[in-house]
Amino acid sequence: MARNPKHDILFEPIKIGPKTMKNRFYQVPHCIGAGSEKPGTQAAHRGMKAEGGWGACCTEYCSISPEADDCHRVSARIWDEGDVINLRHLNDTLHKHGALGGVELWYGGSHAPCMESRAISYGPTSQASEFEYLTYCHEADLDDIKHLQNLYVEAAKRSVQAGFDIVYVYGAHSYLPLQFLSKYYNHRTDGYGGSFENRARFWVETLEKVKAAVGHEAAIATRFAVDTLYGADGVEALDEGVKFVELVDSKGLLDLWDLNVGDIAEWGEDAGPSRFYKAGHQRNWTDDCKKAAKVPVLGVSRETSPDDMAARIREGRLDILGFARPSIADPFIPKKIEEGRYEDIRECIGCNVCISRWEIGGPPMICTQNATANEEYRRGWHPEKFAKTKDTCSVLVVGAGPAGMECARVLGERGYDVHLREAEAEIGGRIRKVVKYPGLAEWGRVAIYRQLQLQKLKNVEVHTGIGKMSADDILNYGADKVVLATGSHWAGDGTNFVTHAPVEGIDTSLPHICTPEQILMQNKPVGDNVLVVDCDGYFTGVSIAEYLADRGKHVKILTPLGGVAPYTHFTLEAPNLHRMMYEKKIHELTSHWLTKVEPGKATAYYLFRDGYKRNLGPKTGELPRRAGTDVVEVPFDTLVVCTARVPNDSLYREIAKRKDEWEKREIQAVYQAGDCFAPGLIAQAVFEGHRIAREFESSNPQRAQPWIRERQVWGHETYPKIADRETVG
Repeated sequence: MARNPKHDILFEPIKIGPKTMKNRFYQVPHCIGAGSEKPGTQAAHRGMKAEGGWGACCTEYCSISPEADDCHRVSARIWDEGDVINLRHLNDTLHKHGALGGVELWYGGSHAPCMESRAISYGPTSQASEFEYLTYCHEADLDDIKHLQNLYVEAAKRSVQAGFDIVYVYGAHSYLPLQFLSKYYNHRTDGYGGSFENRARFWVETLEKVKAAVGHEAAIATRFAVDTLYGADGVEALDEGVKFVELVDSKGLLDLWDLNVGDIAEWGEDAGPSRFYKAGHQRNWTDDCKKAAKVPVLGVSRETSPDDMAARIREGRLDILGFARPSIADPFIPKKIEEGRYEDIRECIGCNVCISRWEIGGPPMICTQNATANEEYRRGWHPEKFAKTKDTCSVLVVGAGPAGMECARVLGERGYDVHLREAEAEIGGRIRKVVKYPGLAEWGRVAIYRQLQLQKLKNVEVHTGIGKMSADDILNYGADKVVLATGSHWAGDGTNFVTHAPVEGIDTSLPHICTPEQILMQNKPVGDNVLVVDCDGYFTGVSIAEYLADRGKHVKILTPLGGVAPYTHFTLEAPNLHRMMYEKKIHELTSHWLTKVEPGKATAYYLFRDGYKRNLGPKTGELPRRAGTDVVEVPFDTLVVCTARVPNDSLYREIAKRKDEWEKREIQAVYQAGDCFAPGLIAQAVFEGHRIAREFESSNPQRAQPWIRERQVWGHETYPKIADRETVG
């Protein structure tokens, strides 16, 4: 299938200083948890995008010195020759597929915690970071400023040695150059503070020095937050944003502008979660700076529509399209557009679970839509290629939620005879409920993409609306192997992580107590005054609260956690979620849990009501500190229970009890995938469904195969080796 001619503009080459990019698709810097310490993972992940047709791919932010150590998080580093060698592997991989490599040179200033190096960073003003607890920088004097600028120059030289084509002086997200520019951070009274020209001086001089050092070999770029969203206290797009672009371009210092908005403390205003920001939300903020620029401009906004992409270029709003999250969800977006395979694009849902891993501290990045993200090297997975099975067996997959859909899809791609059976009239499982919450409609793409792909697979049969299958149904079905993906449900008795036991009086069969599912899918009546009890800590409790507040209910959330929905801090939703709760008058009672529930009343206690001193000797049957007895009574008309998810594993348990019948019914194996095995993130359910299908020929797909661990083993290669795997699907 040929691409639509209106998308031809996306594939026009564009010159960036001394380099030429083959098209308009640019993967902007984003973190994956690899840095320069895991060169195989780094090169394989970005290299997959190069294979998928991207014109340029950048590292994550790249520290230029131990003075700019962002540990506990994982960043790239270009401190020495070892980093040069590791990052050169990345560029060799990119160049093999015709993509340019970009490096984002980073110095954190007041936002560099330096937990590994224990160094002290320099900044324009000595101050505490609003992003990192107990992190201060030292106010740089004139000699320090020269030192800082030299760090950028030396790092730029090492970048060229590593084969990078594009070298950034990274100033967005309120890192060092922007700290000098912004009145919010810069309180100096010398030649680097006060007036706009003085505050711009550090950034301008640094660009001059970097340009002079490597500008003949590499394109020079900068990432610039045209508006920090602080009003007059910071940088504003229509004032100093435009002025800075004009100043830098008047001096001919740049080959590429990478424009965004926002500060680091709330960088969800840049990497906007779909709950609050749809694709293109930065367009109006960057338009005037684009008009002022004399060199190519790129920007981001989580675009997934080829029509919108082409329109932004055609309308002159951007020269280059920047992508982070969409490139993770589908590394092959450019190639799919080029080949006219639009329905095969795996669209980003904007859940920001990828970002959550960096915010937590740098475990490997994950993606709800793309189970192969960051598994390219360590598991050998390719998002578009699947090892064909030599086994002709038939597989029954029970349950078409995230895990079941993905498992059936991958098994189908691998050539198995697959029967996917779903009790409900539509596939999607948990997703069908989630999309009913305010702002989460885009999460429905998890089901939409898989439904389209399943329809294409001639060896996959999808049967919906069949009702729940019994153990007899499965044993008599005639399949060789069975995968149960029957999901999970909210506990109806208040079982929770505080006591690991039910709560007296909670019973969702009663008219005044319900789960979110009963409200969303069964229309169970809800009174005017609602108490949501939430141990989940992610989106469900606060989402059902908002859903009910929008319907005129008075809502309070009670949680044993220190704050409502703490995981949303990692997904960058938290600040706006709390603003939403305030505006919609959703009240919260934190660090409290329940002793019992009665009609119209919940009795709760403060988690830390016990005495702070414990007895010096153990006593059997006694709490080792003063037992608190204070309680509060919380009135309600309806109680909504989001305390714990329970695996729907009764079907598996019954089938397992009848294992002696399997052989005569020619059943070889029965597995569990997703929440019915262990409840978790939707991303984890998708991953487990994918993994089991990839490893289906192993001795026991229920248990994950070894993966390649990038680590230093004295005098040896990495273990385990790829050859140690039983299978690589």
